[in-house]
Amino acid sequence: MAVDDQNLTLEQESLRYHEYPRPGKLEIRATKPMATGRDLALAYSPGVANACLRIAETESESRRYTAKGNLVAVVSNGSAVLGLGNIGAHAAKPVMEGKAVLFKKFADIDCFDIEVNESDPEKLADLVARLEPTFGAVNLEDIKAPDCFRVERLCREKMGIPVFHDDQHGTAIVVAAAASNALILAEKNLADIRIVALGAGAAGIACLKMLLKMGARRENILLCDRAGVVRPDSADLTPEKAEFAQDTEHTTLAEAIVGADLFLGLSGPNLLTADMVRQMADQPIIFALANPDPEILPELALEAAPDALIATGRSDYFNQVNNVLCFPFIFRGAMDACATEINDAMKVACAEALAKLARDTISAEVGTAYQGETLNFGPRYLIPKPFDPRLLPEVSLAVAEAAIASGVATRALDLDEYRSQLQSKVYKTYFLMRPVFDASSRTRRRIVFAEGEDERVLRASQEVIEETGHSPILVGRPEVVERRINILGLAIKPGSDVEIVNPQMDRRFNEYWSEYHGIMRRRGVTPDLAKAVMRTNTTAIAAVMVRRGEADSMICGTFGQYLWHLNYVRQILSERGLHPVGALSLLIFDGGPLFIADTHVHTDPTVEQVTETVIGAARHVRRFGVEPKIALCSDSQFGNLDSLSGRLMRAVMKNLDRGEYDFEYEGEMNTDTAVNEELRERLFPNSRLTGAANTLIYPNTVGAGAARNLLKSVVSGLEVGPILMGMGNRAHIVTPAITVRGLLNIAALAGTDVVSYG
Repeated sequence: MAVDDQNLTLEQESLRYHEYPRPGKLEIRATKPMATGRDLALAYSPGVANACLRIAETESESRRYTAKGNLVAVVSNGSAVLGLGNIGAHAAKPVMEGKAVLFKKFADIDCFDIEVNESDPEKLADLVARLEPTFGAVNLEDIKAPDCFRVERLCREKMGIPVFHDDQHGTAIVVAAAASNALILAEKNLADIRIVALGAGAAGIACLKMLLKMGARRENILLCDRAGVVRPDSADLTPEKAEFAQDTEHTTLAEAIVGADLFLGLSGPNLLTADMVRQMADQPIIFALANPDPEILPELALEAAPDALIATGRSDYFNQVNNVLCFPFIFRGAMDACATEINDAMKVACAEALAKLARDTISAEVGTAYQGETLNFGPRYLIPKPFDPRLLPEVSLAVAEAAIASGVATRALDLDEYRSQLQSKVYKTYFLMRPVFDASSRTRRRIVFAEGEDERVLRASQEVIEETGHSPILVGRPEVVERRINILGLAIKPGSDVEIVNPQMDRRFNEYWSEYHGIMRRRGVTPDLAKAVMRTNTTAIAAVMVRRGEADSMICGTFGQYLWHLNYVRQILSERGLHPVGALSLLIFDGGPLFIADTHVHTDPTVEQVTETVIGAARHVRRFGVEPKIALCSDSQFGNLDSLSGRLMRAVMKNLDRGEYDFEYEGEMNTDTAVNEELRERLFPNSRLTGAANTLIYPNTVGAGAARNLLKSVVSGLEVGPILMGMGNRAHIVTPAITVRGLLNIAALAGTDVVSYG
């Protein structure tokens, strides 16, 4: 019987998530082909011996010939799991699998989760140290205090790879970042504030040590455990607690909290009362991080101190102190630099990079992922969100740079190139778009966005300014644009950063409708109709601006049908040899790029129109630094069917053969023949095409559009485009599914020099 997922409890939904469609959250996949006997000979015997011998000669070559350099061990004995306590190694496995998934998701790091039945810290450390040949780094997880301190220390002494107990240091780094920003808002100095900490476990001690590294003073810190204030004469005084024991008259949290600037809680629920909050200094900083129930609920703290700056460990409140903001990125930077350890300099660099990201304007992807939240630096936004794509390039780069500067890196990194590599992990379009962005940065163009009130357009406009230097022009009502800029927390300023063209009352209205009427008066458009179009049709307004030289290029299509927008672009801008040739879509996969045309312009094209599409596609493919290999696709296979599409593509081949083109093309053929060289050689030996085709030309928009949509939806191809060919970069029409990144990519294309690319 089918289960109604809508009525499942959280427990039921969680259990189903872990069980279906296959148990667990991880699998192992081969990264090399294993389809032939030759593949097997290379992967195993006898070929594998060559890699083994190289590593036997030089152990560091293991990172070159195996997965070691991107492999982390997540190790736990299950003695202190989340808020569950000592549940044992078996029960800890779902958490460790989850940790491994987060490594992969956020930093593309592979993991093995290793759960160990061992409670003796020395034996556990010895076991972990013996795993060093397998892994590039070790993440110790959910080991109880004080054992965790000893295990980490012993592992670091014995091992030459980074060992990092995330419950300590990950939490500490995020706390340090949040505290840095809270102090900026409170206009206080870390060296001057009084800190009261409740909770003397691994995370609590590590947070205090991290705050000391950031500039706090030990004499200004009071540490409390379940027995009260930790003093030199306290019972159960571990070495870790002794570092923060103070000779003070205070014995209880209530006494210690009076006048405190920062409360750091890593203890248990409801241990900080509203009365205690009232006793704190002005604009108190309250980090109530106990999970799942904090030391005080934010609403109660704010009722007691409305100016309080608050963070918790929960995702349903603002300012969640979440280790995922740290561990994937600090490991990424450490491993890429081949660091021998994660030292204090790297931790501080990580904290500072996190804090800076929160102060910077948020990225478009973050705004999309957290719609409805106001993510401007302030009391409710002290630290970045986990799905901020800037975390990987910014934080990992800062960590790697610190590893190099502090002398623990064993690999030389070109930091500019490394940033590009990190960017490409976040944005799969990054490397392919680099030639376009480089060309775009050499010009300064005015790009008018027809749908200037759209949130995606507003976010893209800011990124256009930051990444290309072009000048956006927004067609929209000024009051709407300005209100949305403020709501979204964008840094762009109307009037100085962007020009706004009001379709309802622009001073150039008479000139615009007269221009449009002059173009269309012999095509049935009266003066009154021309005026109506210029009052309501933002695509037509943008096109007229480009025609008049008030903008260099236009982008439209974030809503409405493609052909509707194309109609106005064709009416107003088709002149002096410019006319829409076809739409080219670039789809990016793990195996490389694939270009498809014509996806939108000519429903049933003529031979001449397809020929133009082929020539235009070749020119545009080269914009991305890719050499075009073009296949003319059809239901006919090299003349085996006398079909309509077969005859069309044969005629196109004849047209192309009459010219002298310096790109590869072949046809007519099926799509699978185009992308499979082995199949093509069997069916049509000595084809003009070498290797797999990277550009597919279809006989109509139905075929091209179907291929594009299937590859986007089923194979998860990332799209750049569609690119409107034939308009000399004066106009581009996107589709309603376009993302902010997609708009930025199109703007970069629109901002390139027409002379360079034609």
